[in-house]
Amino acid sequence: MSNPIQEIPLERLTLTFLPVLVVVAILYRWSCGAPTAGYAVGRMLIQLLLIGYVLAFIFGTGHSVVVLAVLFVMLAIASWIALRPLRERSGSQYLKALRSIALGGVLTLVLVTQGVLDLQPWFDPRKVIPLAGMIFANSMTAISLAADRFYAEVPTATYAVARNAALRAALIPITNSLFAVGLVSLPGMMTGQILSGVDPLVAANYQIMVMCMLYGSSGISAAYYLTLLKDEGLQKV
Repeated sequence: MSNPIQEIPLERLTLTFLPVLVVVAILYRWSCGAPTAGYAVGRMLIQLLLIGYVLAFIFGTGHSVVVLAVLFVMLAIASWIALRPLRERSGSQYLKALRSIALGGVLTLVLVTQGVLDLQPWFDPRKVIPLAGMIFANSMTAISLAADRFYAEVPTATYAVARNAALRAALIPITNSLFAVGLVSLPGMMTGQILSGVDPLVAANYQIMVMCMLYGSSGISAAYYLTLLKDEGLQKV
């Protein structure tokens, strides 16, 4: 099973935008945020086209410094986006998000790339960067959900109650994914490997690694972020 993955001609790729246009049309008809949806889709398209060129350059350099710089940029951006639900984004809040994603995300990335995969070289950009993207993105989402729920709870609840509710909310997406994987869905990494000709059992092993790393990094990042909020004296007395 060594068939290369099938390339998608540009004219066929455009067909995938038909369902998107249907949704945008519905949003426009219902006055439900069509401009935002159009902006989001357009931004996605531009970002992915640009990152394709950027990754081609990074993969061709073969320098650890370049890879580390990319990881730092990813971490910095993820930390900023994580605070999107908050009305006030202070420098203090940003540092809390940054420290939290760094703790849960970077430690998990090191464990997976060096302990599980034993990459040679250790900074192999074709593996480190995609894995870091998955890990940082899930940690980012977990912190966003935790922050949103925590600040909704804290005016009327003790710190411990708000913290526990926030952590449960933060883990809902990844927990649902654990329940659904293999039964309802075949996640992106596993699907991509199968489409590229990898043995399904090998793909399953990789997906187990991915699900564990995402659950662990999300939970650690969210829990540490909520712990840092206690240090700010937000608990109800």
